[in-house]
Amino acid sequence: MREAYKSKLDGLADELATMCEAVGVAIRKATDALLNADLALAEEVISEDLHIDELRNRAEGNAFALLALQAPVATDLRVVVSAIHAGGDLERMGDLALHVASAARRRHPAYVLPDEVKPYFAEMGKEACQLAHKAAEVIRHPEVNKARELDADDDAMDDLHRHMFTVLMSPDWTHGVAAAVDATLLARFYERYGDHAVAVARRMVYVITGEMPSPLEV
Repeated sequence: MREAYKSKLDGLADELATMCEAVGVAIRKATDALLNADLALAEEVISEDLHIDELRNRAEGNAFALLALQAPVATDLRVVVSAIHAGGDLERMGDLALHVASAARRRHPAYVLPDEVKPYFAEMGKEACQLAHKAAEVIRHPEVNKARELDADDDAMDDLHRHMFTVLMSPDWTHGVAAAVDATLLARFYERYGDHAVAVARRMVYVITGEMPSPLEV
């Protein structure tokens, strides 16, 4: 009986890690679509978001079933509660990747971004993929130090986000208001994606230590 219960808890963690991997692929594809005006890739991200939603629904359903049928306590209860919250964060990461892909589709066949800011978004896309990958590792192999590293890792994303405002507010910006608005919104999507990845990691710290995760502005 206990082995079956433990197997269900492990399965819940595996479902969340699978979601991390899925949203990591989504932001990588969305970034490629954005930088290369690739309509087919943008459509792929948009259609695959339904799969991410299904993964979240399945994980949440399994978590509620464990609450209702097994009445977990202590660490097990923290696992289940954290899984419910983390599923929401991961679904939102998928939605943010969808927003990036939608911007690429909306402007197609034109490029959304001027050439001078593309390297910043390429770097934000790379950072986002790494955050999703690391969050998956933390879920599969919970470790406090590794989970807390995501906070520091996200600093690079925050720095890129702040730097975009410097670029957009510069007198040298010659690409008009529409391009500035697009770049501002897109940079915010990546910054929020990173925040949600950090939120997932903080929930893993809670699972391990029982320390309540501090709130994030996401």
